[in-house]
Amino acid sequence: MTIKQYPKFKNFYEVRHPLLQHKLSLLRDVKTTKKEFKEFITEITLLLAYEATKDLPMTTKKIKTPLETFDAPVLEGQKQVILPILRAGIGMVDGFLMLMPSARVAHIGLFRDEKTLEPQNYYFKIPPSSKNRHFFVCDPMLATGGSAIAAVNQLKKVGVKRITFVCVLASPEGIKHFSKEHPDVLVFAASLDRQLNEKGYILPGLGDAGDRIFGTK
Repeated sequence: MTIKQYPKFKNFYEVRHPLLQHKLSLLRDVKTTKKEFKEFITEITLLLAYEATKDLPMTTKKIKTPLETFDAPVLEGQKQVILPILRAGIGMVDGFLMLMPSARVAHIGLFRDEKTLEPQNYYFKIPPSSKNRHFFVCDPMLATGGSAIAAVNQLKKVGVKRITFVCVLASPEGIKHFSKEHPDVLVFAASLDRQLNEKGYILPGLGDAGDRIFGTK
């Protein structure tokens, strides 16, 4: 069993694959270098994406093998879209593209208003004709849930209906907040950590994912 569900979080799935958990422990380690951190993020995302895409709709297409022609299973519909939340979410894109190289990559940029403390959208770029595409929103951390909620709000605002959120770590506070706002959006994570600290960081966590990916601290 590689998936753990929590009764109080109906839309949340914790992926407990042994390789993923091992890599997550290496990712958390303060001694892990920037290069290693980026590589582990990619590998962890690949394993998470494998689980998050397990229910994509299928159809068949007639193909010719070296021996015969037959109706082969293929993905149905338009290409999927990966939507990283800037900036840390960029570190998860390569993991998705290793699994779905033809997927489209969109972007959303959010910042926190100093007065209201609410996320504000400063950049949003998605492919044309996106209403029927499946979006995979990604961000290494689901802490307070504010950025994740804002990103999904923006997608729903433009008519996107199929959305999955993928993160490395989640907090109970963040999942509770997110699930209240978007109970229809599934969330996949490598770990549901213990709690947030007074500064909104996940504990035990892994520090600031963006700083560790890009070497800015």
